[in-house]
Amino acid sequence: MSSKQITVTSPLLPSLDDFIPMLRDIWDRKWLTNNGHYHKELEKALAGYLGVNYISLFTNGTLPLITALQALRISGEVITTPYSFVATTHSIWWNGLKPVFVDIEEETGNIDPEKIEAAITPRTTAIMPVHVYGTPCNTKRIQEIADVYGLKVIYDAAHAFGVKVNGESVLNAGDMSTLSFHATKVYNTVEGGALICHDEATKKRIDYLKNFGFAGETTVVAPGINSKMDEIRSAYGLLNLKQVDSAIANRKATAEHYRTALKDVPGVRMLKDIEGVQHNYAYFPIFIDEKAYGMSRDDLYMKLQEHDIFGRRYFYPLISTFSAYKGLESANPKNLPIAHKLAEQVLCLPMFAGLDEESTNRVIDVVRNKR
Repeated sequence: MSSKQITVTSPLLPSLDDFIPMLRDIWDRKWLTNNGHYHKELEKALAGYLGVNYISLFTNGTLPLITALQALRISGEVITTPYSFVATTHSIWWNGLKPVFVDIEEETGNIDPEKIEAAITPRTTAIMPVHVYGTPCNTKRIQEIADVYGLKVIYDAAHAFGVKVNGESVLNAGDMSTLSFHATKVYNTVEGGALICHDEATKKRIDYLKNFGFAGETTVVAPGINSKMDEIRSAYGLLNLKQVDSAIANRKATAEHYRTALKDVPGVRMLKDIEGVQHNYAYFPIFIDEKAYGMSRDDLYMKLQEHDIFGRRYFYPLISTFSAYKGLESANPKNLPIAHKLAEQVLCLPMFAGLDEESTNRVIDVVRNKR
Protein backbone atom coordinates (compact mmCIF):
# COMPACT_ATOMS: atom_id res chain seq x y z
CA MET A 1 0.00 0.00 0.00
CA SER A 2 1.36 3.38 -1.02
CA SER A 3 1.60 6.14 1.56
CA LYS A 4 0.53 8.67 -1.06
CA GLN A 5 -3.03 9.78 -0.40
CA ILE A 6 -5.40 10.34 -3.31
CA THR A 7 -8.44 12.53 -2.74
CA VAL A 8 -11.44 13.35 -4.94
CA THR A 9 -10.30 16.85 -5.80
CA SER A 10 -7.17 18.96 -5.52
CA PRO A 11 -6.71 22.49 -6.93
CA LEU A 12 -4.14 23.22 -9.61
CA LEU A 13 -2.26 26.18 -8.16
CA PRO A 14 -1.07 29.16 -10.22
CA SER A 15 2.61 30.01 -10.21
CA LEU A 16 3.69 31.86 -7.09
CA ASP A 17 6.14 33.83 -9.24
CA ASP A 18 3.17 35.20 -11.20
CA PHE A 19 1.01 35.80 -8.15
CA ILE A 20 3.48 37.79 -6.04
CA PRO A 21 3.75 40.75 -8.48
CA MET A 22 -0.05 41.00 -8.51
CA LEU A 23 -0.11 41.04 -4.71
CA ARG A 24 2.46 43.85 -4.75
CA ASP A 25 0.30 45.75 -7.24
CA ILE A 26 -2.75 45.37 -5.00
CA TRP A 27 -0.67 46.61 -2.07
CA ASP A 28 0.51 49.62 -4.06
CA ARG A 29 -3.00 50.48 -5.26
CA LYS A 30 -4.28 50.29 -1.66
CA TRP A 31 -7.64 49.06 -2.96
CA LEU A 32 -8.47 45.68 -1.44
CA THR A 33 -12.16 45.19 -2.25
CA ASN A 34 -15.35 46.95 -3.48
CA ASN A 35 -15.17 46.54 -7.25
CA GLY A 36 -11.44 47.12 -7.61
CA HIS A 37 -9.11 46.81 -10.59
CA TYR A 38 -8.67 43.02 -10.56
CA HIS A 39 -12.34 42.46 -9.78
CA LYS A 40 -13.31 44.37 -12.92
CA GLU A 41 -10.67 42.57 -14.97
CA LEU A 42 -11.86 39.16 -13.82
CA GLU A 43 -15.52 39.87 -14.58
CA LYS A 44 -14.54 40.96 -18.09
CA ALA A 45 -12.25 37.96 -18.63
CA LEU A 46 -14.79 35.44 -17.36
CA ALA A 47 -17.60 36.88 -19.48
CA GLY A 48 -15.41 36.46 -22.54
CA TYR A 49 -14.20 32.97 -21.67
CA LEU A 50 -17.63 31.65 -20.71
CA GLY A 51 -19.53 33.30 -23.55
CA VAL A 52 -21.97 35.22 -21.34
CA ASN A 53 -22.98 38.87 -21.45
CA TYR A 54 -23.29 39.76 -17.78
CA ILE A 55 -21.53 38.21 -14.80
CA SER A 56 -21.27 39.37 -11.19
CA LEU A 57 -18.57 38.01 -8.87
CA PHE A 58 -19.36 36.82 -5.34
CA THR A 59 -17.33 35.79 -2.31
CA ASN A 60 -18.62 32.19 -2.46
CA GLY A 61 -20.97 29.98 -4.47
CA THR A 62 -23.92 30.01 -2.06
CA LEU A 63 -24.60 33.73 -2.00
CA PRO A 64 -25.30 33.92 -5.77
CA LEU A 65 -28.12 31.41 -5.25
CA ILE A 66 -29.58 33.46 -2.43
CA THR A 67 -29.20 36.68 -4.40
CA ALA A 68 -30.70 35.25 -7.60
CA LEU A 69 -33.93 34.48 -5.75
CA GLN A 70 -33.89 38.01 -4.30
CA ALA A 71 -33.10 39.67 -7.64
CA LEU A 72 -35.99 37.91 -9.38
CA ARG A 73 -38.32 38.60 -6.42
CA ILE A 74 -39.26 34.94 -6.09
CA SER A 75 -42.03 34.06 -3.64
CA GLY A 76 -43.95 31.01 -2.46
CA GLU A 77 -42.62 27.67 -3.70
CA VAL A 78 -39.54 26.69 -5.68
CA ILE A 79 -39.32 23.32 -7.42
CA THR A 80 -35.88 21.77 -7.07
CA THR A 81 -33.93 18.52 -6.77
CA PRO A 82 -32.97 16.58 -3.64
CA TYR A 83 -29.84 15.30 -5.41
CA SER A 84 -27.44 18.19 -4.91
CA PHE A 85 -25.24 19.91 -2.36
CA VAL A 86 -27.24 21.36 0.54
CA ALA A 87 -26.54 24.96 -0.53
CA THR A 88 -29.09 24.59 -3.33
CA THR A 89 -32.00 24.05 -0.96
CA HIS A 90 -30.57 26.22 1.81
CA SER A 91 -30.70 29.22 -0.52
CA ILE A 92 -34.44 28.69 -0.92
CA TRP A 93 -34.93 28.38 2.86
CA TRP A 94 -32.88 31.52 3.57
CA ASN A 95 -35.28 33.49 1.35
CA GLY A 96 -38.27 32.29 3.35
CA LEU A 97 -39.47 30.12 0.47
CA LYS A 98 -40.68 26.52 0.37
CA PRO A 99 -38.57 23.98 -1.52
CA VAL A 100 -40.53 21.34 -3.42
CA PHE A 101 -38.54 18.24 -4.37
CA VAL A 102 -39.09 16.20 -7.52
CA ASP A 103 -37.30 13.08 -8.66
CA ILE A 104 -34.32 12.87 -11.00
CA GLU A 105 -33.24 11.09 -14.18
CA GLU A 106 -31.25 7.90 -13.62
CA GLU A 107 -29.14 8.54 -16.74
CA THR A 108 -27.88 11.98 -15.67
CA GLY A 109 -28.71 12.60 -12.00
CA ASN A 110 -30.45 15.82 -13.09
CA ILE A 111 -33.99 16.88 -12.25
CA ASP A 112 -36.54 14.97 -14.34
CA PRO A 113 -38.47 17.54 -16.41
CA GLU A 114 -41.41 15.16 -16.77
CA LYS A 115 -41.91 15.22 -12.99
CA ILE A 116 -42.01 19.02 -12.73
CA GLU A 117 -45.55 19.77 -13.92
CA ALA A 118 -47.17 17.53 -11.30
CA ALA A 119 -45.38 19.51 -8.57
CA ILE A 120 -46.60 22.94 -9.73
CA THR A 121 -49.18 24.64 -7.52
CA PRO A 122 -50.67 28.16 -7.50
CA ARG A 123 -47.83 29.13 -5.13
CA THR A 124 -45.04 27.97 -7.46
CA THR A 125 -43.00 30.83 -8.90
CA ALA A 126 -39.66 29.28 -9.88
CA ILE A 127 -37.68 26.16 -10.76
CA MET A 128 -34.13 25.65 -9.49
CA PRO A 129 -32.49 22.74 -11.35
CA VAL A 130 -28.86 21.65 -10.94
CA HIS A 131 -26.42 20.66 -13.69
CA VAL A 132 -25.22 17.67 -11.66
CA TYR A 133 -21.53 16.80 -12.10
CA GLY A 134 -21.48 19.40 -14.91
CA THR A 135 -23.89 17.39 -17.06
CA PRO A 136 -26.42 19.82 -18.57
CA CYS A 137 -30.07 19.54 -17.66
CA ASN A 138 -32.70 19.25 -20.37
CA THR A 139 -32.88 23.03 -20.50
CA LYS A 140 -35.18 23.12 -23.54
CA ARG A 141 -37.90 21.04 -21.88
CA ILE A 142 -37.57 22.87 -18.56
CA GLN A 143 -37.96 26.22 -20.33
CA GLU A 144 -41.04 24.99 -22.18
CA ILE A 145 -42.67 24.13 -18.85
CA ALA A 146 -41.60 27.43 -17.28
CA ASP A 147 -43.06 29.40 -20.19
CA VAL A 148 -46.42 27.62 -19.99
CA TYR A 149 -46.77 28.33 -16.26
CA GLY A 150 -45.01 31.70 -16.09
CA LEU A 151 -42.17 30.47 -13.89
CA LYS A 152 -38.62 31.76 -13.49
CA VAL A 153 -35.71 29.34 -13.93
CA ILE A 154 -32.51 29.65 -11.90
CA TYR A 155 -29.83 27.09 -12.66
CA ASP A 156 -27.42 25.98 -9.97
CA ALA A 157 -24.45 25.57 -12.34
CA ALA A 158 -21.83 25.15 -9.61
CA HIS A 159 -20.30 22.21 -11.51
CA ALA A 160 -20.80 23.55 -15.04
CA PHE A 161 -17.91 25.98 -15.58
CA GLY A 162 -17.12 26.12 -19.30
CA VAL A 163 -19.75 23.52 -20.28
CA LYS A 164 -21.34 24.06 -23.69
CA VAL A 165 -24.24 22.48 -25.58
CA ASN A 166 -23.89 22.62 -29.36
CA GLY A 167 -21.34 25.42 -28.95
CA GLU A 168 -23.50 27.57 -26.65
CA SER A 169 -22.70 28.12 -22.99
CA VAL A 170 -25.12 26.24 -20.75
CA LEU A 171 -24.92 29.28 -18.45
CA ASN A 172 -27.14 31.22 -20.85
CA ALA A 173 -30.11 28.95 -20.15
CA GLY A 174 -32.96 30.09 -17.94
CA ASP A 175 -33.25 33.49 -16.26
CA MET A 176 -30.04 33.18 -14.25
CA SER A 177 -27.23 30.71 -13.58
CA THR A 178 -24.88 30.53 -10.63
CA LEU A 179 -21.30 29.26 -10.39
CA SER A 180 -19.08 28.13 -7.55
CA PHE A 181 -15.36 28.93 -7.57
CA HIS A 182 -14.56 26.84 -4.49
CA ALA A 183 -11.06 25.35 -4.35
CA THR A 184 -12.38 21.90 -5.33
CA LYS A 185 -13.95 23.07 -8.58
CA VAL A 186 -12.62 22.88 -12.16
CA TYR A 187 -11.90 26.61 -11.91
CA ASN A 188 -11.44 28.30 -8.56
CA THR A 189 -10.64 31.57 -6.83
CA VAL A 190 -9.94 29.68 -3.57
CA GLU A 191 -13.45 30.66 -2.44
CA GLY A 192 -15.80 32.49 -4.74
CA GLY A 193 -18.74 32.34 -7.07
CA ALA A 194 -20.66 34.21 -9.74
CA LEU A 195 -24.16 35.01 -10.94
CA ILE A 196 -24.94 35.19 -14.65
CA CYS A 197 -27.87 37.18 -16.02
CA HIS A 198 -28.98 38.46 -19.43
CA ASP A 199 -29.38 42.24 -19.24
CA GLU A 200 -27.67 45.29 -17.82
CA ALA A 201 -30.54 46.35 -15.57
CA THR A 202 -30.60 42.97 -13.83
CA LYS A 203 -26.82 43.00 -13.35
CA LYS A 204 -27.12 46.43 -11.74
CA ARG A 205 -29.73 45.12 -9.31
CA ILE A 206 -27.54 42.10 -8.51
CA ASP A 207 -24.55 44.36 -7.85
CA TYR A 208 -26.65 46.50 -5.52
CA LEU A 209 -27.88 43.44 -3.63
CA LYS A 210 -24.38 42.00 -3.12
CA ASN A 211 -23.19 45.30 -1.60
CA PHE A 212 -25.80 45.95 1.11
CA GLY A 213 -28.14 47.54 -1.45
CA PHE A 214 -25.99 50.64 -1.85
CA ALA A 215 -26.62 52.59 -5.08
CA GLY A 216 -24.41 55.47 -3.94
CA GLU A 217 -22.69 56.77 -0.84
CA THR A 218 -25.93 57.64 0.91
CA THR A 219 -28.54 55.69 -1.03
CA VAL A 220 -29.70 52.16 -0.21
CA VAL A 221 -32.23 50.80 -2.70
CA ALA A 222 -32.75 47.27 -1.33
CA PRO A 223 -32.00 45.15 1.77
CA GLY A 224 -28.82 43.68 0.31
CA ILE A 225 -26.06 41.57 1.77
CA ASN A 226 -22.26 41.68 1.82
CA SER A 227 -21.03 39.14 -0.72
CA LYS A 228 -18.35 40.99 -2.71
CA MET A 229 -15.20 39.29 -3.98
CA ASP A 230 -11.94 40.91 -2.87
CA GLU A 231 -8.97 41.89 -5.01
CA ILE A 232 -6.66 39.09 -3.87
CA ARG A 233 -9.02 36.33 -4.94
CA SER A 234 -9.83 38.21 -8.13
CA ALA A 235 -6.13 38.32 -9.01
CA TYR A 236 -5.80 34.63 -8.19
CA GLY A 237 -8.79 33.95 -10.44
CA LEU A 238 -7.20 35.78 -13.37
CA LEU A 239 -4.12 33.58 -13.08
CA ASN A 240 -6.18 30.42 -12.77
CA LEU A 241 -8.16 31.30 -15.88
CA LYS A 242 -4.94 31.09 -17.91
CA GLN A 243 -4.50 27.41 -17.03
CA VAL A 244 -8.10 26.19 -16.94
CA ASP A 245 -8.05 24.80 -20.49
CA SER A 246 -5.03 22.61 -19.73
CA ALA A 247 -6.66 21.56 -16.45
CA ILE A 248 -9.80 20.45 -18.29
CA ALA A 249 -7.69 18.59 -20.86
CA ASN A 250 -5.92 16.72 -18.04
CA ARG A 251 -9.26 15.87 -16.45
CA LYS A 252 -10.56 14.59 -19.79
CA ALA A 253 -7.56 12.25 -20.14
CA THR A 254 -8.19 10.87 -16.65
CA ALA A 255 -11.90 10.40 -17.37
CA GLU A 256 -11.14 8.50 -20.57
CA HIS A 257 -8.65 6.31 -18.68
CA TYR A 258 -11.26 5.48 -16.04
CA ARG A 259 -13.95 4.86 -18.65
CA THR A 260 -11.82 2.47 -20.70
CA ALA A 261 -10.56 0.53 -17.69
CA LEU A 262 -13.91 0.15 -15.93
CA LYS A 263 -16.34 -0.28 -18.83
CA ASP A 264 -16.51 -4.07 -18.52
CA VAL A 265 -16.66 -4.34 -14.72
CA PRO A 266 -20.00 -5.95 -13.76
CA GLY A 267 -22.07 -3.79 -11.44
CA VAL A 268 -20.21 -0.55 -12.20
CA ARG A 269 -22.20 2.05 -14.13
CA MET A 270 -20.78 5.30 -15.46
CA LEU A 271 -22.57 8.33 -16.84
CA LYS A 272 -22.70 8.46 -20.63
CA ASP A 273 -21.36 11.38 -22.62
CA ILE A 274 -24.17 13.41 -24.18
CA GLU A 275 -23.91 14.20 -27.88
CA GLY A 276 -23.18 17.85 -28.59
CA VAL A 277 -21.99 18.60 -25.03
CA GLN A 278 -18.54 20.03 -24.33
CA HIS A 279 -17.87 18.61 -20.87
CA ASN A 280 -15.53 19.95 -18.18
CA TYR A 281 -15.03 16.59 -16.40
CA ALA A 282 -15.75 18.13 -13.02
CA TYR A 283 -16.36 14.75 -11.36
CA PHE A 284 -16.20 11.08 -12.21
CA PRO A 285 -19.06 9.30 -10.44
CA ILE A 286 -19.60 5.57 -10.65
CA PHE A 287 -22.75 3.80 -9.47
CA ILE A 288 -22.42 0.44 -7.74
CA ASP A 289 -25.06 -2.26 -8.17
CA GLU A 290 -24.25 -4.35 -5.09
CA LYS A 291 -25.74 -7.57 -6.40
CA ALA A 292 -23.88 -7.47 -9.72
CA TYR A 293 -20.65 -6.03 -8.31
CA GLY A 294 -20.44 -8.35 -5.31
CA MET A 295 -19.70 -5.55 -2.87
CA SER A 296 -21.71 -2.61 -1.59
CA ARG A 297 -20.89 0.98 -2.43
CA ASP A 298 -19.96 1.65 1.18
CA ASP A 299 -17.70 -1.39 1.33
CA LEU A 300 -15.87 -0.18 -1.79
CA TYR A 301 -15.66 3.30 -0.27
CA MET A 302 -13.92 1.84 2.79
CA LYS A 303 -11.75 -0.49 0.69
CA LEU A 304 -10.41 2.52 -1.23
CA GLN A 305 -9.59 4.25 2.05
CA GLU A 306 -7.52 1.23 3.10
CA HIS A 307 -5.34 2.10 0.09
CA ASP A 308 -5.21 5.83 1.00
CA ILE A 309 -7.71 6.62 -1.75
CA PHE A 310 -10.45 8.93 -0.56
CA GLY A 311 -13.51 8.90 -2.80
CA ARG A 312 -16.70 10.76 -2.02
CA ARG A 313 -20.31 9.59 -1.84
CA TYR A 314 -21.53 12.67 -3.65
CA PHE A 315 -24.53 13.20 -3.26
CA TYR A 316 -25.29 11.15 -0.18
CA PRO A 317 -27.38 11.46 1.85
CA LEU A 318 -30.12 13.25 -0.08
CA ILE A 319 -31.02 16.79 0.96
CA SER A 320 -34.60 15.62 1.47
CA THR A 321 -33.46 13.31 4.30
CA PHE A 322 -31.91 16.07 6.41
CA SER A 323 -33.84 17.14 9.49
CA ALA A 324 -34.62 20.60 8.12
CA TYR A 325 -36.42 19.19 5.09
CA LYS A 326 -37.55 15.61 5.75
CA GLY A 327 -40.91 16.82 7.06
CA LEU A 328 -41.88 18.29 3.70
CA GLU A 329 -44.52 16.35 1.81
CA SER A 330 -42.33 16.34 -1.29
CA ALA A 331 -39.47 14.76 0.71
CA ASN A 332 -41.36 11.47 1.08
CA PRO A 333 -39.03 8.73 -0.26
CA LYS A 334 -41.96 7.30 -2.24
CA ASN A 335 -41.84 10.44 -4.40
CA LEU A 336 -38.09 10.18 -5.01
CA PRO A 337 -37.19 6.56 -5.85
CA ILE A 338 -34.49 7.33 -8.43
CA ALA A 339 -32.85 9.96 -6.24
CA HIS A 340 -32.68 7.49 -3.34
CA LYS A 341 -31.30 4.78 -5.61
CA LEU A 342 -28.48 6.96 -6.95
CA ALA A 343 -27.65 8.33 -3.49
CA GLU A 344 -27.16 4.75 -2.25
CA GLN A 345 -25.04 3.75 -5.25
CA VAL A 346 -22.87 6.77 -6.08
CA LEU A 347 -19.15 7.01 -5.47
CA CYS A 348 -17.08 9.79 -7.02
CA LEU A 349 -13.57 8.62 -7.87
CA PRO A 350 -10.59 10.99 -7.60
CA MET A 351 -10.65 13.55 -10.41
CA PHE A 352 -8.39 16.58 -10.61
CA ALA A 353 -5.95 18.15 -13.04
CA GLY A 354 -2.84 16.92 -11.25
CA LEU A 355 -3.89 13.29 -11.01
CA ASP A 356 -1.12 11.23 -12.60
CA GLU A 357 -1.42 7.91 -14.44
CA GLU A 358 0.16 5.91 -11.62
CA SER A 359 -2.39 7.20 -9.12
CA THR A 360 -5.26 6.64 -11.53
CA ASN A 361 -4.13 3.06 -12.01
CA ARG A 362 -4.11 2.55 -8.23
CA VAL A 363 -7.75 3.61 -8.10
CA ILE A 364 -8.68 1.41 -11.05
CA ASP A 365 -6.93 -1.60 -9.54
CA VAL A 366 -8.97 -1.40 -6.33
CA VAL A 367 -12.27 -0.90 -8.15
CA ARG A 368 -11.62 -3.75 -10.59
CA ASN A 369 -10.18 -6.25 -8.12
CA LYS A 370 -12.00 -5.24 -4.91
CA ARG A 371 -8.91 -5.91 -2.83
